[in-house]
Amino acid sequence: MSETIDLVRDIIIILLLLSGTFFILSASIGVIRFPDVYTRLHAATKASTLGISGIMIGAFIFLYAEKGIISGKLILGIIFILLTAPPLSAHMIGRAAHSSGIKPWAADGKTRDAYADSIEKNK
Repeated sequence: MSETIDLVRDIIIILLLLSGTFFILSASIGVIRFPDVYTRLHAATKASTLGISGIMIGAFIFLYAEKGIISGKLILGIIFILLTAPPLSAHMIGRAAHSSGIKPWAADGKTRDAYADSIEKNK
C-alpha cells in the first residue's frame, strides 16, 4: 500500500514539474512571438506565474515527502508570486505603454481602445 502511495505522489510531483516547465516555456515563446506589448504582457505574467507556482508546489510536496520538511519559504514564495506578479506588473506596464501612445495590435487593422474610451468618458 505504501508503494502505491509513493508512486502516486511521485507522479503528482512529476506532473507539477512538467506542467510548470511547459507554462514557463510557453511564456517564453509568447514573449518572443506575440506582436505587441499587451499580448506579450499577458504571456509574460499569466503563463510564467502558473509555471513558477507549479514548480514550487512540486518542490514543496517533494521536500515534505522525502525529508519531512514543511518549507515556509516555499509557501510564502507561492503566495507572493500569485498575488503580485500578474496584477501589479501587468497593470503598471500596460498603463505605461498606453500612456506613451502604444496602440493595441489588431489582425484586421481595426483597433478599438476601450481604455481610451473609458478615460474620455470619465473626463
